[in-house]
Order: sequence, then structure tokens, then C-alpha cells
Amino acid sequence: MEFAKARDAMISGQLRPNKVGDSALVAAIRTVPREIFVPRAKRDIAYVDEDLEIAPGRWLMEPVVFARLVQAAEIKKTDAVLDLGCLTGYSTSVLSYLASAVVGVEADFGLVEKANANLADLSLGNAAVIEGDLLEGYAKEAPFDVILIGGAVERIPHSFIDQLAEGGRLVTVQVKNGVGRAVIGRKSAGVFGLVDFMDAQCPIIPGFELPDTFSF
Repeated sequence: MEFAKARDAMISGQLRPNKVGDSALVAAIRTVPREIFVPRAKRDIAYVDEDLEIAPGRWLMEPVVFARLVQAAEIKKTDAVLDLGCLTGYSTSVLSYLASAVVGVEADFGLVEKANANLADLSLGNAAVIEGDLLEGYAKEAPFDVILIGGAVERIPHSFIDQLAEGGRLVTVQVKNGVGRAVIGRKSAGVFGLVDFMDAQCPIIPGFELPDTFSF
């Protein structure tokens, strides 16, 4: 299979018709070989418009949902980004072309190893993936200008908001009563507000289900 052609077809057939027009984002997606981040047996379907299971219970978001979330975050070259639930590093790699620095967090050590190997293979020196509890974020290097949660959630831990810089943005898919919506939250004067902007369905990341002590 000619993956470069599949990548171009994904951009022209999936992303552009669904309001993904940011030139830097499209260039990053065109550059990053999505196929290397999925299991070898699934590489031929790496560019289909659906979520792909990468590890048991863990899914790579479909291209349109991922791209719309990143585009909504309006990432600048000076931004520091936290990429939560980055799996084998696809999202971290794309974000590395847009931001100053990217920290990916994964709970599974095997995924962390694969992610860092992929980043090294692509010579992406401004990004790294660390092993950690996804629900804790990564306070060690906070604050972040952007936080991407790479999957659906029913709750957003308050600690994530604490790790956002003033003016920072958080993007994810929030599920309420079984219905998913892409959302962006902004922190202004210490206050966090959340707005939804499109329908989006993807699997909930284990651990981000209700009930818990805090939710937006």
C-alpha cells in the first residue's frame, strides 16, 4: 500500500470537507506517517475514518476528531503542550510540529517505549513520552499552554485545570448521557470555562468515567 497517497486522500477526503483548514496542522498531518503508530496488522487501515484499537481498551482517535480538536486549540510555536493518553505517539508527533515542546503521558510502559522509539525514528527532538497516571496529568512541568486528552472522557479532573497556564486551552471529547461532543476549555483570570463545538464519538479512556469528585 502507498501510505503517502493514503495520507493525502485522508486529508482531501476526510479533513478538508470537515472544516480542517489550518495550514500548519495539515502540513504536520501530511508529514507524520500515521501507519507506523498502529499495529502492523492494521497498517492498511491506518487512514480510515474510524477509531483504531491500539491496545486493549485503548483507541487512536479517528483523523477528523483528532484534527478538529488540535485545530480548536490554536497551538502556537511558543506553546508547551501536554498530550494525555498518547498511545504510541502519533498525536505527540503531530503536536511537535506545531508547538515549542510536547510532553506525552501514557500509563502503559510498553506504549511509552514504542512512542519514544517512534519519536526517535522521526527525529523529533522537542517531544518526549513519560510513564504516568493519566488522571494526574504531569504537574512536574506545568503550567501548559495546551492540554489534549486523547480520547473521550466523562469527567475532567480539577488537577488538569490547575496545570493550565493563564490563557491555556484544554481539548477533548466529553460524553454526557452517552452523547459525545468535542469541547474546548479556556482558563482566564483563573476561571475555567468549557464550550462544545461539534458532535464527536470515540471510546472513553479507562479511568475517566463518572462518578468522581469533580466534573465539568
